[in-house]
Amino acid sequence: MVALKPYVLLLVFDVLLWLSVWLLVVSLGVECSLNAWLAGLWCYRLISVAILNHLARFISSGSEQKVLTRWVTALCLLSPTFETVKTLLPESSSYHCPVPDIGMVALAAASTSIACAMWECLFPDKAPGDAAKVKKQQEARALLKRVSGYAAPDYLYLGAAFVFLALTAIFETYIPIYVGKVIDILSGTYEHTSFLWAIGLMGLYSLGSSLFGGLRGGFFMCSLCRLNKRVRHMLFQNLMKQEVNFFEENKPGNLSSRLISDTDKMGRSVALNVNVLLRSLVKTAGMLWLMLGLSWELTLLACIEMPLTALLQNNYNTLSQDLSQKLQDCQAETRELAGESLGAVRVVRSFHAERQELARYQAALDKMFHIKRRKGIYSAMHLLLRRMVTVGLKVLMLLQGRALISTQRLSMGSLLSFVLYQKDMATNMKHLVYIYGDMLSTMISSRKVFELLDRKSKMREEGSLAPETLEGRLTFHNVTFAYPSRQEVQALKGVSLEVSAGSMTALVGPSGGGKSSCVSLLQRFYEPQEGDVLLDGVPLREYSHRYLCSKMAVVSQGPFLFSGSVGYNIQYGMQDCTEEQVKEAGKRASADSFIGNLGEGYDTDVGESGDQLSKGEKQCIAIARALVRRPQILILDEATSSMDVNTEHAVQGVLNGAKGQTVLVIAHRLQTVERADRIIFMDHGQVVEQGTHQELMDLKGHYYRMKEKLFLKD
Repeated sequence: MVALKPYVLLLVFDVLLWLSVWLLVVSLGVECSLNAWLAGLWCYRLISVAILNHLARFISSGSEQKVLTRWVTALCLLSPTFETVKTLLPESSSYHCPVPDIGMVALAAASTSIACAMWECLFPDKAPGDAAKVKKQQEARALLKRVSGYAAPDYLYLGAAFVFLALTAIFETYIPIYVGKVIDILSGTYEHTSFLWAIGLMGLYSLGSSLFGGLRGGFFMCSLCRLNKRVRHMLFQNLMKQEVNFFEENKPGNLSSRLISDTDKMGRSVALNVNVLLRSLVKTAGMLWLMLGLSWELTLLACIEMPLTALLQNNYNTLSQDLSQKLQDCQAETRELAGESLGAVRVVRSFHAERQELARYQAALDKMFHIKRRKGIYSAMHLLLRRMVTVGLKVLMLLQGRALISTQRLSMGSLLSFVLYQKDMATNMKHLVYIYGDMLSTMISSRKVFELLDRKSKMREEGSLAPETLEGRLTFHNVTFAYPSRQEVQALKGVSLEVSAGSMTALVGPSGGGKSSCVSLLQRFYEPQEGDVLLDGVPLREYSHRYLCSKMAVVSQGPFLFSGSVGYNIQYGMQDCTEEQVKEAGKRASADSFIGNLGEGYDTDVGESGDQLSKGEKQCIAIARALVRRPQILILDEATSSMDVNTEHAVQGVLNGAKGQTVLVIAHRLQTVERADRIIFMDHGQVVEQGTHQELMDLKGHYYRMKEKLFLKD
């Protein structure tokens, strides 16, 4: 709680100082001109600033003294500043007493105290307890500056939008003035010409504000669309550069949410929020100027309402921002749960887990409901308090307006204009405070977008080696590897093996032996912790990634097909691929026969993730996708496990007929393994045995003992 005693003491001393000067002026009977009166008022209040600040040093210390100094300065300089502005209006008089009346002093004290309280709440001094909050605000401002930098290429659109924004605000500001003039003409002596002029100008300003408002909105929306497109492209581009482990740690639902909803929020903070912020600022400044011209007494009352409303709004924003962040996380979790359950509906149905998935989804919905309920309660309390403040001050304003009308210092039309201005002023102040808080909240929520934009892949940078000729010899030299998510478990332990160029090598062994880990390292999904993976005696990291993809093709056990045509999936990733090459690859993979039976042949849509095809058909298309590249190295990771016998024989023919091609196969069919030039048996991340099929059978070791368990019957 703020100690009120120093403020009361200083206020009492200021009143005593005012009484002393007032008695002196009255006793001397001083009368002066306008300029002399303003000069005397400024001198009196500047002396008051010096005296009161000197007194504040004796009754306070530390941060409290800084607050008192700001309050004293605002209290003393408000009245001369206001009177100086008032003299610029056409109704100012030419004869004054050098000291303002007691009503002005009371209003100045009240409005200054409220304004200073609002300032201290919005922009507190940096204190140890506020370090986290200050750091958060500084971070939000830095992020906002960065987003503004992303919008720089749209400077022409934004510049035009700002021009139309200013014109809209100016035209809207003058509408209430002419509404009041129309009321005055109708309530007094009617003059047809004046009435037509007032109606005409009111219509002109209304038409202008509508026209310029539409143009402003159009340009802002155009810049918003361009910004969203730019940021999403940059984010998607950076996500595609990340290592595979990154996608294992971050679920696709969360990444999609960042890519779609968070980037949209980030763009809105620049386009829409800045639109409302600047419009409200321009309108507030213009309306305040016109309100002073109508009545300075009513303007002071309006100025008391604005900081109170802004203070309430700021406190509500602080509470609401926290809940909005939690609500956003809950929505992402709910979306992810729904997508996961619906995407794996076959698994859910086969294990009769509908109730379990429903319970998980219900728990997420309950959590989101509780957050929304708390947010609704805060919103209702804020609305109630704000309405009480607004209604109370409006009653005071109407009472003061009645007094001004009775003394003929204000007309009925001018009072109506002022009420319209005051209503717009309150709305604009609410927008100013709300938009400021919303922009900071949006920036904090989009921090994860910036983290993704700035994230660098942990994979070593690719090299530039791209030799014209390649033998295709693969070598693992003392490779030790553990998956980043399971560092404590070594998938490979000092593995050394060689896949000879132009030959077929089979990796066999029980599940978890390290076979697929070897394939992952060959694809450079991961980097080994120790040792090297070599291609023709050169580490893989020194080759260009594009070059490796053109020379090495992998077909996995569960191939993924993209939604699109069969032909699109076969030629996926290739820049220049003819229709003849696609069909030739389909024939070599024994896929041409069933593709011909599809409705539109190679133009048939395979559905989402290839759901319109069987697993065996998808594997055939995946093999065709690999063969169309004519790779020097072909890796089949259990790619033939789901094929029928005819297709299996056809693929075997393709593999055996690949002259000069290095083939590495992981298979569970004995027929495939027997034809390999070399068989490498792996168990527990180590190479246990290697040789031809007959050599390993004669050895009667692990391969011989586990043959019945390892291989499917043909």
